[in-house]
Amino acid sequence: MPILLKLLTAALFTCLSLAAYGEKLRIVTEPWAPYVYDDNGTMRGLDYETTVTVFQRLGVEVQWQFLPWKRCLAMLEQGHADGALDIFHSHDRDALLLYPSEPLSEVEFVVFYANDRPHPAQTLDDLRGLTIGTSPGYLYGAPFSDSTVFNREPAPSHEANFGKLLLGRIDMVITDRRVGQHVIKAMGLEGKVSQAPVVVSRQQQFLAVRRGAGMDLLVQRFAAELKRFKQEPAYVALSAKYGGFQVSNASGHTVEQQESGAP
Repeated sequence: MPILLKLLTAALFTCLSLAAYGEKLRIVTEPWAPYVYDDNGTMRGLDYETTVTVFQRLGVEVQWQFLPWKRCLAMLEQGHADGALDIFHSHDRDALLLYPSEPLSEVEFVVFYANDRPHPAQTLDDLRGLTIGTSPGYLYGAPFSDSTVFNREPAPSHEANFGKLLLGRIDMVITDRRVGQHVIKAMGLEGKVSQAPVVVSRQQQFLAVRRGAGMDLLVQRFAAELKRFKQEPAYVALSAKYGGFQVSNASGHTVEQQESGAP
């Protein structure tokens, strides 16, 4: 009984510490459809809706905020946010953040080209001399970030990157496969943009929180509940709703992505 009492007390500690004085867990993220995005004022997405379900089951209230990714990182570093949704594991931030053992999803970074200027790259070396549109605050794995054979040009949004691609201001755009497909459909670019065969990297996405009182327990409970939810029909339906996502478990293949520091 003493052991059980300690476990129950520990399980309640996180919720009580957050609930004290009406506090909520402050989570920041960048729109990253179809994982998380704003649909005419309503937040949607596979990882967002999964996270909402898990926190509801844990009895944790959450305050959400959409920001550019570099600003999300700054909020975490400055202590103005408690956690971030769909963040990649970076050893550089292990002293700041705690990551659950169970990932939310896995992204696959690929490159897209305009059909009237095809670049069907098979390898990174095939990008030699080209200008690749990127997103601020992200790097895409060491092979991509360390390469000197091509140029990188950031844009403020995925839509801006694809717009520049159509205008011929850049040669290719790098982004997650499903994100790219979502943007192409949303912008009506079917038949105008294609994906090259090369896969730049794969990386698991997490809900990570700042280190603090009770947070280590929170990530343990989050991981356990997330793992249970993934086995349920409700998750299968949610995954199908957003395109039949292949979601890896903690033992899945990972290519480490390092994200650049916030301002």
